[in-house]
Amino acid sequence: QVQLVESGGGLVQAGGSLRLSCAASGGTFSRYVMGWFRQAPGKEREFVAAVSWSDEHTYVADSLKGRFIISRDNALNTVYLQMNSLKPEETAVYSCAAEVHSRVAWRIVTTPNEYDFWGQGTQVTVSS
Repeated sequence: QVQLVESGGGLVQAGGSLRLSCAASGGTFSRYVMGWFRQAPGKEREFVAAVSWSDEHTYVADSLKGRFIISRDNALNTVYLQMNSLKPEETAVYSCAAEVHSRVAWRIVTTPNEYDFWGQGTQVTVSS
């Protein structure tokens, strides 16, 4: 069983930055594809970013490129999401997820139903 715990959320002014962390326990973190998603009230869950086993392959949603960066530290079993120039409409619960069945190091997963484990999420509120 894999447990994921997010941290780093909070209240930030528009234009500000936050760095989210997701700490994993259980299993072999260095073999998990990791992703970040967000869900605003009344909206569907939205893909934010994903990273393959190593930092070599990352993918950020097109609308977020240039502002959001995903990275991971396999020695610390942690994945990060650096968010810059935040906008009020990006207020949401941000969750990390782990996909544990990939057999290739370069794989990226962007669809939520392919992920096996989820954290409880951390609230990010961007004030105008």
